[in-house]
Amino acid sequence: MTEHDIKEIKALLIAPKQIVIVPHKNPDGDAMGSTLGLYHYLIKNNHKATVIAPNDYPDFLKWLPGQDNVVIYESDRSHAENLIEKADLIFTLDFNALHRAGEMETPLSNSEAVKIMIDHHQQPDSYAEYMFSDVSMSSTCEMVYRFIDMLGDKGTINEQIATCLYTGILTDTGSFRFPSSTSTTHLVAADLIDRGANHSDIYNSIYDTNSYERLQLLGVALKNLRVIPEYRTAYITLSQEELNASNFKKGDTEGFVNYGLSIKNVVFAVIFIEHKQEGIVKISFRSEGSFSVNEFSRQNFGGGGHTNAAGGKSDLSLNDTVEKFISILPRYKNTLIS
Repeated sequence: MTEHDIKEIKALLIAPKQIVIVPHKNPDGDAMGSTLGLYHYLIKNNHKATVIAPNDYPDFLKWLPGQDNVVIYESDRSHAENLIEKADLIFTLDFNALHRAGEMETPLSNSEAVKIMIDHHQQPDSYAEYMFSDVSMSSTCEMVYRFIDMLGDKGTINEQIATCLYTGILTDTGSFRFPSSTSTTHLVAADLIDRGANHSDIYNSIYDTNSYERLQLLGVALKNLRVIPEYRTAYITLSQEELNASNFKKGDTEGFVNYGLSIKNVVFAVIFIEHKQEGIVKISFRSEGSFSVNEFSRQNFGGGGHTNAAGGKSDLSLNDTVEKFISILPRYKNTLIS
């Protein structure tokens, strides 16, 4: 984002505006942390802002300050579309193609509001008048921190903003384990702690609130874990029947894929989750080193993301999806074993 862009955005934000802030479908910690962090910043600056999420998000994020005011498009479509229609500005956070907003794509595309994208994924579409796109950033929450700083308002970051932004940085860096966690990321996190983010409480709220059913589901996932040593690959499957038996709730499988990646000599881990209601298998990819799961997903499973973390989907059955995946691996053998 150029200095000229920032100057124009500052001019747009001088007077109170009607603003809508949108995360991607199936929002995660970074999506909700960044949207709610920006929401608190804009409210503090006398704008009328609303976060509209395409669909519901996991319970482990429902303690975030301001989450009670989030509008869920899936369950309150008329109200959400009215807000979009009346908006002067629309911020899209943690995604860079409007189809990632699910059924919100059409009203967002039709809106005449000025659109501002803040995102750290690869290969952005050009739907927004202003784009803050940087794949080197650890998270969209780190980018919102930078965005507020570029506007000259870092001093306005209070406990609510800091809590939301720290949450997204924590979750999208795998608790600061991923290569995207730079020294600057740690400095940003430290500043957010100084501004009121309680890092211990945030961690406990996200990671130490397991239900009995989720732990049972984790046991099933680990039982289903398979390793393909010749390709340094591990994968997990979860069928709809297995999900139902463990009283599955949105967010329960968060982080399961990382267990595969924790195995010695494994550099590529995948989890396949059957969603019969949607008629698809949802897939999460993780990798270590230079193997790009973003490219793997884009080429084979209609998805994308980051070099070491991406998502995709399949319209095939769960078994056929896994068979397709295994059949593809020989093409990548040289990259996986190098």
